[in-house]
Order: sequence, then structure tokens, then C-alpha cells
Amino acid sequence: MDKTFDALLARMHELRDLGGVIGLASWDRETYLPTRAHEARSHQLSTLHGIQHERLVDPRLGELLAWASDAPGLTPDQRAMARVLTQERDRAVKLPRTLVKALAEAQSQGLQAWREAREERRFARFQPALSRLLSLRREQADAYGHGGERYDALLDEYEPGMRVARLGPVLASLRDTLIRLVGALQAAPRQVPELFQGRRFDTEAQWRVSLRMLGDMGFELDAGRQDKSIHPFSSGLHPTDVRLTTDLDGHSLEGLFSTLHEGGHGLYEQGFQPAHHRTPLANAPSMGLHESQSRLWENLVGRGRPFWTHYFPLLRDTFSEGLAGVELDGFLAAINRVTPSFIRTAADEVTYNLHIVLRYELELLLIRDELPLDELPAAWNERMRRFLGITPPDDLQGVLQDIHWAWGEFGYFPTYALGNLYSASLYAAARRALPGLEEGLSRGELRPLRDWLRDHVHAEGYRLPAEELVREVTGQGLTDVDFLAYLQSKFGALYGVTL
Repeated sequence: MDKTFDALLARMHELRDLGGVIGLASWDRETYLPTRAHEARSHQLSTLHGIQHERLVDPRLGELLAWASDAPGLTPDQRAMARVLTQERDRAVKLPRTLVKALAEAQSQGLQAWREAREERRFARFQPALSRLLSLRREQADAYGHGGERYDALLDEYEPGMRVARLGPVLASLRDTLIRLVGALQAAPRQVPELFQGRRFDTEAQWRVSLRMLGDMGFELDAGRQDKSIHPFSSGLHPTDVRLTTDLDGHSLEGLFSTLHEGGHGLYEQGFQPAHHRTPLANAPSMGLHESQSRLWENLVGRGRPFWTHYFPLLRDTFSEGLAGVELDGFLAAINRVTPSFIRTAADEVTYNLHIVLRYELELLLIRDELPLDELPAAWNERMRRFLGITPPDDLQGVLQDIHWAWGEFGYFPTYALGNLYSASLYAAARRALPGLEEGLSRGELRPLRDWLRDHVHAEGYRLPAEELVREVTGQGLTDVDFLAYLQSKFGALYGVTL
């Protein structure tokens, strides 16, 4: 057997290429796939996942990785590539091929059942498919191995190294602080009125504005594209082929913020070093760090005064009727209005993480098999009342709103909260490093921030674990200090209270 790094690199390229094809088939499933083709796509994806799994667990790849673990003369990047692929393979070899194929089929079937349940606004239509996914994910967690907490094994897929023992207290503390902040803002003497109700915003015009913003951010449209889907998402098939989607609604401008959010993900995917393409280093070290990029662009930039100082005139010209009588200050107040809402993706910055804690607590119970599935909608609604003081009117605006459980992605939701915390720390570091950053944003100069993130975060790829990279860039690891300081300063000023 040829034990050289070139031989190992060829295996890496093959695995990444297969992942790109799987990603393309999955992206097409959510955008353009004909309705009757879902069963066929389910089989196709199952086959592709099976092939990818076989390549990954091939004993010859294991021999190459064992050789690379102490081979002399490898560069630091080569050692990092081997380390990351070894971690991925070590998990994969614990899964039988039958389980990998069963999961792929269950995901496709779950997506179709979820869509039908949403049309009926009835969780019971989705329940059998979700039960199957839960059973398979528990089986997967047991195959990976864990110290008694199945959720740890699933969480590790999205946030390597994170454990319930550490995550739980962080989210519980954040939950309690945010419930207090929401109460203080609701009781504030100065309130922000609803601005957008009854107004109309042409979706084709929104589409044009969203593409303008993507280009200004530095998203390279000759190396990516934007399309439409029910649930906005991004797919990095290759750094030269990054697919984004958004969801435009003629009654609001939330689609623009979806574009900024997915654009942040897209910039990360396009920012890996060319030398890392088709290797394990062309990847984020965690979904929390990936999410930090989307939340940074959507909120810390996209809901800030500097950004809209430049873009609001364009928006007012484009939607002269929809924004009639609206000035910049009123617009900024409206897009930052804090009000409990049913839908996570439309939640404001203060209440958003309460939606995440709700989902984390419920899926932890589900994976532990401590919550009967037919009680899930009621448990969801009870936490909505306790955290936010509201009750969803139906399952569509409650337990059926997210696509993640239809994908079987248990363990993913906490990465959104971690991303919010990381985003505040990274943006604070960018402001320190670029003293004229916000003055530039007010002139529409978005590329300096993109370039700083590319140099300090994107180009690093998976060289370091997520928290270690954040510590290297910001001087500190995971903390809620920057995030809470940001919320208290911004929303205290908006509502005229001390938080």
C-alpha cells in the first residue's frame, strides 16, 4: 500500500467530492425538486450516503491515517487535515452501514411528512416520521458511545467537545437573564410601535435589494447563488459553489435579514484557503462558530445604525409606498423592536435565545426518552407561555415551524445560541482592530469587515477547535459578557431604561 500524503490527500478529495454531490442533491430537494420525485431522491441520497460511509470506514484509509499520525516531515496543515479526518472516521466506523442508509431514508421521509403536516397545521401527521428519526438518532448515539448522556454524542457532531454538563448551565443562566430583560423592556415607559403591519413590499424588488446587499458584503455571485425555499438555508458544496436561499414575504422585509444571515454563512464557505479546498480543513470547526458569522451580519451589522445610514435611502426609494412617512430613526426602532413572537426566525435579538433554550430543553428530553412524543406540542406551548408569555395558536406556528427535526438534526439548535455569544465577541474584536469600522459601514463599505473575518476566522478553516480559535482572535473563549453588554447597551438606549 502506498503510504504517502498524496495517497491520503486523494482519499480526502474523494470524500469531499462525494459530500459536495450529496449537498447538491439535498439543496435541489429543498428548492426545485418536483413533488413526485421525493421518493426517488430519498433512494438516491441513501445510496450516496452509503457510498460515502463505505469510503470513510475503509480499513485502508484507517491505515493511511495511522501512518500520518506520526509520519515525519508533514506540515502543520497536513497534520491538521489528518487529525480532523481521523476524528470524523473514528465516529463513522462505529456506525453500521445499515444505520447510515436508514437515517438517510428517514430524513427524506421526515422532510416530506413535515411539509404535509405544515399544510395541515397538524403535528400528528409528522409524529410517526419523527418517532422513527428519534429512534435512529438514539441508536446512533449509542453506537458512538457516551458517558450516559446520549445527547452529548449528538451534540458533538455539530459542536465538537461541547457537553450537556457545560452547555446546560450556560443556557439556563442565559434563559433566566433574558426573561428578566424581556420583562424590563415590556415594562419600559418608552415603547416601540409596530411599523410594518398593513404595509406591502414587492417581493421582486426585495429580491433585487437582497442581491445588491450580498454583492456589497463581498459574497461572490460567480462562486455562488441565491434561491428561494420555505426555510432559508445555505449549502457549501465547494468554496466556488456556495448555495444560499431566502424566503421573501410581501408583508415584511424579513427576507432581507434572511439574506444577510445566509450571506454570513456563505462568506465563511467562500473564505477557506484555496490550498485547503477538497480537504477536511475547508470546514468550520463547529456550527456555533459558523452561526456566529450569520448572526454577526444579520444583527450586529444588519440591525445597526451604521449599516442603515447607507442602505435606508435605497430602501425608501425602492419601497416609496411601503415606507411612506418612515424616517431612519423610526425604521431602526421598528427592526429592533422587542416583542415575544411565535416564530424563531422572526424573533428579535433579546427573545431569540429563549426560542433556542426551549428547543434544547425539549430535544434533550426526547433523546432521553423522557417526554412522550404525543405530549411534545403541549410541552412546547407550556414553555412558550413560561418563557415568552404567549401561546401558539396552532402547530404550524409552534412545534412544526423548524425544519431541523425533520432532518433529524438533534443537537443542532444550541449552536445558534453559541453563535450569538461568539458573534458579539468577534464583532467587539473587529471594532478594536478596525477603529473606523462603523464609519465605513455608514458609507456602505462592508468589505473591510469581510476581509478581517476572512483573515482571522474563515481562512483558518478547521485548523483549531472553535473555542480555541475564538480565544486566539478575541483574547477570551466562550462567554456571555460581550453579548449581554451589547443587548443592555443597545436595547436600554432604545427603550430608555437601564438594564
